[in-house]
Amino acid sequence: MKASIFLEGVNNDIQTLVTPLSLAAWGAQTTGETHWVDELTAAEIKLNHFFSDRERFNQIKELLNGGYHLSEVERRQLTLLVNEMESKQLPKEVLEAKAKASAELNHLYNTYNPEMDGKTYMPNDIRSILSESKDEKERENAWKASKQVGKVVSSKLLKLVRLRNESARFLGYSDYYEMAFKGQELDLDEIFSMFHQFLKDTDSVFREWKMELDEELAKKYGITISELKPWHYEDPFFQKAPSTDQLDLNHLFKSQNVTDLTIKTFELLGMDIQDILEKSDLEPRKGKNPTAFCMNVNREGDVRVLCNIAPSHYWMGTMLHEFAHATYDKLVDTRLPYLLRTPSHILTTEAMAMMFGRMVENPEWLEKVLKLDKAAIAHMKPALQKYQLFTSLISARFIITFVFFERELYKDPEQDLNQLWWELVEEIQHIKAPKERVIEPDWAAKIHFTLAPVYYQNYLLGEFMAYQIHDFIKEYISDEFFHGRVGHYLTQKVYRPGALYSWNDLLMKLTGESLQYHSFIKEINLLPPQKVNID
Repeated sequence: MKASIFLEGVNNDIQTLVTPLSLAAWGAQTTGETHWVDELTAAEIKLNHFFSDRERFNQIKELLNGGYHLSEVERRQLTLLVNEMESKQLPKEVLEAKAKASAELNHLYNTYNPEMDGKTYMPNDIRSILSESKDEKERENAWKASKQVGKVVSSKLLKLVRLRNESARFLGYSDYYEMAFKGQELDLDEIFSMFHQFLKDTDSVFREWKMELDEELAKKYGITISELKPWHYEDPFFQKAPSTDQLDLNHLFKSQNVTDLTIKTFELLGMDIQDILEKSDLEPRKGKNPTAFCMNVNREGDVRVLCNIAPSHYWMGTMLHEFAHATYDKLVDTRLPYLLRTPSHILTTEAMAMMFGRMVENPEWLEKVLKLDKAAIAHMKPALQKYQLFTSLISARFIITFVFFERELYKDPEQDLNQLWWELVEEIQHIKAPKERVIEPDWAAKIHFTLAPVYYQNYLLGEFMAYQIHDFIKEYISDEFFHGRVGHYLTQKVYRPGALYSWNDLLMKLTGESLQYHSFIKEINLLPPQKVNID
C-alpha cells in the first residue's frame, strides 16, 4: 500500500468527523443546551469508532514500521495517528460510555452557578469578590461557593476516572495517566524529576516571597500569619499573586476595552485577529462555560475563542493567552496535511499562550499598548518584574500540586483524595486547609479533571518553553518584543511548521537547546539585589 494514498484518505475522513464534533462542542460550551451535548456525544462516538478500527490501526503500524520508504511528512502523520489511535483500541461500548460520561460532566460544570446567601452568582462575581472585597466573611463565603461544584460532580468524576483506568489496563498500561503521557510523547519519569528539581531550586525564593505576601495580607486583615486562610488570597486555588493597594493592576483596566487592547497587541506583531474575533464568544452569561479556551473548528481558518471578559487584569491576561493560542492555530501552514495543521504539541501552544498572557505586567506592553506614562512605568518596573515572576512561581506551584495529585488520583482513586489534595496544597503551595474542608472534594472544582485529563503538566512545560524562547528572542531577534521581526520569527519558525516536528525537535530548531527552566531562574536572578516588595 502506498502511504501517500492511504494518508490522503485518512486525512479526509478525520476532517469530515472532527468538524461537526467541534461545532457541537462549541454549541455545548456556549449555550449549555442539552441538544448540543447530545450531538457532541454522538460526534465523539463516531470519531472514537474511526480511531478504534483495529484493521486501520494495524495498517498504520505496518506502514510506519514495515521498512517502507517514507517522507518526513508521511512518517510524522503516521506517528501521530499511532499516538492517537492506541488509546482507542477498545470495545465499542466502552468508548461510548466514556464519551457519555465526559459530556454529562462537562454539562454539569458549564451550567452550574454557585450560591451564596441564598443568591446565585456567576463565576466572575465570585472572582470580583475575592479580588476586591475586604470583608473577611464575604470572602470566605465566596471562596466556599467557588468550590460547590466539586461536591456536585465528584462522584460522577470518580466513576469516569475508574472507567478511564479500566480502558488503559485493557490496553496493557498500569493506569490511564501512564497511557496519556505516552500518547503525548512525554517521558513521565523525566517530567516528574524535572518538577521535583524545580521545586527544590526555587524553594528558598518562593518561601521568602510568600512570607512577604503573608505579612502584608495579615496586616491588611488585622490577623496573624497563622490565621490566614485560602480565601485571603485573590485566586480560589492560589494560582496567581494578588494585587496590592500600592500595585493594583486591576485599576489599570477598569475603563479599558480589553478586546481593543488585544487587537492592538497582535497588530504590533503584524498579526490580524479580526476574523477570529468575529467568530468568538467573549461575554459572560448563564449556561455558558465560565472559563476560557480556544477552538480550531476545521483547521482551514475557522478559529474561535471563548471568554467571559470583564475589565480586569485577570481577563486582560486571559484574552492575550487565548488569542495567542488562536493566532498559532490560524497561522499554521494550510498546505500541510490536515493531521499536521495543528501546533506541534499542547505544550508548544501553551508556551505561546503563557508568553503573551504575562505581557500584562510587561513594561513594554504597558507603554506600547496600554499607553501608560513612561515615568509611571519606570516607577512600577521593579515591582512589576517581581510580581510577574512571583505569579509565575505561584502558578508553577499550583500546576505541580495539580499534576502530582492527578497522578495519585489515577494510581488509586479509592484513597482519601480530599485529604491528599490538602496535604499537597500545604506541602507545595504552603496554604493550610481549614479544618472543615479536609472532608470536602474541593479538588473536583477544577474542570480540567474532566475536560482535559492529564493536560495540566503542559502548562508548566509551556511556561518553561516560553521563558526559553523569549530569552532567545531577546538575545538573537530583537530587544523589543513588539516588533515586526519578532512577529516574523514566531510566524515562520514556530507557527507555520504546525505539527511537522515533535515538540522537542521544534524547540531544538528554535533555540538550539532541549527543554530547560534555567531561563526562568535567570529572570529571578536578574532582579535587583535589594529587597523589592511587590507593593
